[in-house]
Amino acid sequence: MVFSSSIFLLYFLPAVLGIYYLADQKYKNLVIVAFSLFFFAWGAPVYVFLIIGTMLADFLFSHLIHNAEGRRKRLMLIAAIGLNISMLLYFKYANFFVENINQTLLYFGQQPMKWMEVALPIGISFFTFHEMSYLIDVYRNDKPPMKNITDYAVYILFFPQLIAGPIIRFNEIADQITNRSNNETIDNRIIGFIRFIIGLSKKVLIANVMGQQADYIFALSADELTSGLAWVGVIAYTFQIYFDFSGYSDMAIGLARMIGFVFPENFNNPYISRSITEFWRRWHITLSRWMRDYLYVSLGGNRVKTISRLYFNLIFVFLISGFWHGAAWNFVIWGAFHGLFLILDRLFLLKILEKIGNIPAMMFTFFVTMMGWVFFRVESISQAKLFFSRMFSFRGNLADFNPGSEFWVILVIATLFSFSTAFKPGKKLETLVYTPDYPLKRMVAMTMICSVLFILSIASITSTGFNPFIYFRF
Repeated sequence: MVFSSSIFLLYFLPAVLGIYYLADQKYKNLVIVAFSLFFFAWGAPVYVFLIIGTMLADFLFSHLIHNAEGRRKRLMLIAAIGLNISMLLYFKYANFFVENINQTLLYFGQQPMKWMEVALPIGISFFTFHEMSYLIDVYRNDKPPMKNITDYAVYILFFPQLIAGPIIRFNEIADQITNRSNNETIDNRIIGFIRFIIGLSKKVLIANVMGQQADYIFALSADELTSGLAWVGVIAYTFQIYFDFSGYSDMAIGLARMIGFVFPENFNNPYISRSITEFWRRWHITLSRWMRDYLYVSLGGNRVKTISRLYFNLIFVFLISGFWHGAAWNFVIWGAFHGLFLILDRLFLLKILEKIGNIPAMMFTFFVTMMGWVFFRVESISQAKLFFSRMFSFRGNLADFNPGSEFWVILVIATLFSFSTAFKPGKKLETLVYTPDYPLKRMVAMTMICSVLFILSIASITSTGFNPFIYFRF
């Protein structure tokens, strides 16, 4: 079940909000857990037992870690993290490893291994990171473990962030799980609704339109793909992935706010970044912070003796980040690509970008980001080679490409929304829309605007069968 489906919008969401608001305070977390289990089971009923099993194991481990000392405490953490990583490796990466082993065996004339492919549980990367955050925060004494299994289940299963984030660290939300009475106000419910509809509109009215053309172009054969089409496809996908994923984050933040939770922001206008270093402070912020605090710092971070070790830490973290996104070599290359530019930033690139000015630096960073998205979108390395060769051959035009006026209008809108905050008027407008609190008149106006956007989104959802979530498979 995805947020932009009619089942979620017209049936699931009204049911969960209605029952949650009517429930007694002591039963509210139980309502969240019950509906979250239903939400997860809708798409993968068998894997409900997997997530419950690992959740119970981690709940037990957290108390063992909290009560242990010295070496025993560290061993308990290693065992718990090992369990979670093993689960992730098996369900998400076993097919990848076996496929590569079989290709190697065939290359040397050997018989391939027999293997039954493992199905990928929905959102496994996200709930595994949440479970590890819980264990590490307990180990570091940032927060004590939850005493109540229902409260812990809220952290792991809470449906707004279960499938595609934001990645919420345990120490950020622990207090809200046990007491959020101060946040359960009418204003917060309305503000949450507004934020949800903004995200829904970004996903349905912009990302889906971009995605339809991106899918069409990336599916073209080598004979059909021209230089012009390749560029349009990459540009369309660049906007699709941003409005799809940031739209999902907006919806998750809005849903949480309606239920009394305050989630951290996950995007901050990444396409106006003036370097790849800045891009990663603005794109998927919660993942970047998770990787920094739990992996990069553990490797030594910036506090290392040699510059070569620093560069190793950077490239290693981004290789892991790429591999986390998907079990394929193109994701690994995408991670290495960004890691390389982070190293180049530290070597000399930041100085050059500062000298050429904000707009040229922004254009250069956007171009580099687009090149990276090619690796992220393609199905194979050979397809990446094809796209790059077509993009830079500058042969062939858009004579036979006729997506309709809607695509070109939405492309202009996507461009304006992506880059307007680089300038004062756009930044001022964003502040008016994304403020944490609205004056009464603005709240009424935003509610009316969002009601219209909701109707338009529902109309779009019911009139077309194209409604994917890019991050749904991670």
